[in-house]
Amino acid sequence: MATQHMPLRFRKRLLDRERLVGSFVKTPTGHATEILGDVGFDFVIIDQEHAPFDRSTTDNVLLAARAAATAALVRVPRADPADILAALDDGAAGVLLPHIATVAAARDAVAACRYSGKRGFSNSPRAGRYGGLGLADHVAAGDASTTVIAMIEDPEALDQIDAILAVEGLDAVFIGRGDLTVAYRETSTDAPPVRQAVERITAAARTAGKPALAMVGRADAPEAGWLARLGVTGFVVASDQSFMRQAAGNALDILRRLEPSA
Repeated sequence: MATQHMPLRFRKRLLDRERLVGSFVKTPTGHATEILGDVGFDFVIIDQEHAPFDRSTTDNVLLAARAAATAALVRVPRADPADILAALDDGAAGVLLPHIATVAAARDAVAACRYSGKRGFSNSPRAGRYGGLGLADHVAAGDASTTVIAMIEDPEALDQIDAILAVEGLDAVFIGRGDLTVAYRETSTDAPPVRQAVERITAAARTAGKPALAMVGRADAPEAGWLARLGVTGFVVASDQSFMRQAAGNALDILRRLEPSA
């Protein structure tokens, strides 16, 4: 089955720093993921941290991603080994790890993602093709294909950013501009301290030779070009809910402005 190789292909494309486009999924059904995959999005991120996902709904969306031939990452609610294991066992291509602010946190999170670290073994879930992969094959495939992305969203993380990015097994960083903005007591992601933090993170990523990802509210947002020039190659555009809100608002505005008939 071709879809079983999708996580490995996604990780390779990310590490090769191809331009990848994804979106957050915040609605706990498979429909939005099927639509995004059908449109051609490279990946989706199931948002367990800020949306009402439990293990069953996450499992269903991961299945929808396979049906739509798009990679699915899970933003786990915390960088906890149990949350990471559940997402990976259910077939996620990788995980987005919130609030990685120290080298120790990065190392512990990476270890929880890799069988060469401390990931608990089972080949009976979807990730092991329900027992279709033997022990050695499943271990090798899991370590080769799992994408591990640290979210840098705390000011204190910048003090250790070079060392965090040097952690072996950490594939990429996601720049959490929203949390950084709040932490700096600013009201805009374009505020100078936030921009400086973004520049610091992307410079460290370039030095480490690792990809950086960031979110933009709209594809035509001016900051998208700025982020691309800094070396960001993974773009997370809005979310399924914000796409629906934008489209609904535009449709409502157009119809309310129609001229009445003579």
